[in-house]
Amino acid sequence: MLETLVSQSANGLVLGFIYVLIAVGLSITFGLLGVINFAHGAFFALGAYVAYQLFHLWGWAAVLLAPPIVGLIGMVVEVTLIRRLYGKEPLLSLIVTFALALLIEALIRFFWGADGKPFNPPPFLTGIVELGPLLITKYRVAVLAATVATLLALWAFLAWTPYGRILRAGSRDPEMVELLGINLPRVLTAVFGLGCALAATAGVLAAPLWTVSPSMAANAIMPAFVVVAIGGLGSFPGAVVAGLAVGVVMSLTIQFKADAAAASMYALMFIVMLLRPRGLFGERWERFE
Repeated sequence: MLETLVSQSANGLVLGFIYVLIAVGLSITFGLLGVINFAHGAFFALGAYVAYQLFHLWGWAAVLLAPPIVGLIGMVVEVTLIRRLYGKEPLLSLIVTFALALLIEALIRFFWGADGKPFNPPPFLTGIVELGPLLITKYRVAVLAATVATLLALWAFLAWTPYGRILRAGSRDPEMVELLGINLPRVLTAVFGLGCALAATAGVLAAPLWTVSPSMAANAIMPAFVVVAIGGLGSFPGAVVAGLAVGVVMSLTIQFKADAAAASMYALMFIVMLLRPRGLFGERWERFE
């Protein structure tokens, strides 16, 4: 029993960190752009498919190019479509990005088909690691390490670089940032591209764990919104804590009551929203109130 609990909790942490990557990108985009990006899950799926295609063309090393490629696609989408939504009603951005998600999914089905694509982990990451009561695959350990490294790099970028400070300031008062002479449209384009790249990174890491299929988008977007709601809008620590909590709760629920796994994260969100309507680490954001 102890072995099962420990192993499922570890698997839940891996799942949680994947949710964290998706949710952080979604939170950054919403915090600075004020746009509810319902297409975020589609960029997650697109990252997995681009990685799948690059692997079959040039091998595992090329898979590292998938997040930057999807990030560039996201920047093009921001310039041509998302930029027109700034300052408009939130419902409009929800409708437009929902339509964008359907378009991306339709394009995925057109180019790669509707069938799932098997995508096995690299040969050197096959096998199981046994540490006392813990049993976990080598690939899941690698995913855990990669997500932690990515999140630490993102935190250092936001906290210690001038561009990161611009992003954090712009999420609170974009007008003041523009008055300081900073090219705000370029900042917004870069932020949207960064959010898409983070979603694609999560898609690349999740591809060998999940079947690469068009439904990946739907399986990712709702947990991401739940994580953002639980952690608090725009909160980096909140997204990390909430993502790990959701991953562990879902993983343990799968072990004991598989049918209730999806409902468990909504139950957790319901409890947190009752106690903390702004989320665990949420603050008051004047620009949205």
